[in-house]
Amino acid sequence: MSQDPLVASLKYYGVSPWEIEVLYGLLNSMFKVEQEPDAKQDEDFATMVDVSFPLEFSDAFFKWFGPMRWDKVKAILKEMKRRRGSGKTMKVHMRFAGKPNIKFVVDLDDHRWFNMAIEKIDFILELLQYQLDPQKIPQNITDAVYEFEQETGRWRLRTAFSYDTRYVFLKNEWKLVT
Repeated sequence: MSQDPLVASLKYYGVSPWEIEVLYGLLNSMFKVEQEPDAKQDEDFATMVDVSFPLEFSDAFFKWFGPMRWDKVKAILKEMKRRRGSGKTMKVHMRFAGKPNIKFVVDLDDHRWFNMAIEKIDFILELLQYQLDPQKIPQNITDAVYEFEQETGRWRLRTAFSYDTRYVFLKNEWKLVT
């Protein structure tokens, strides 16, 4: 009896063949990878990398994926930003399947802040149970989007989706966006 391999998605534009080969190789060692060069969609950024993991953002994922492999993924993303310099040169989306789906968006101008954001993604594991507490967030959340806040040097849950509804966290409360 064969089990279908887990499928990760890798979308990108403005990435060198070497960079995409390294990232693809890291993912391909654990998943079947659907690779898709994207047409440039965001005029503000020269490079975009969008990685979708078919697993939940959890301790189990990081144990299974392996700390060395995760460190290499972070290293290639930081090296890509370094090679492009400061400014709106690179945007990264890292998505994890689950209930809810978790998405991290890294689009910082300064490469030091960019590196810090990449390094701190896995720190959110410790806070996830508190930030996604059903009594603290809107009901029936399907997607949670984290953005890195330079003022505090921390990841913040900024946007949540519940089917056709979008919520934004502003001034310490969730606001419905129409």
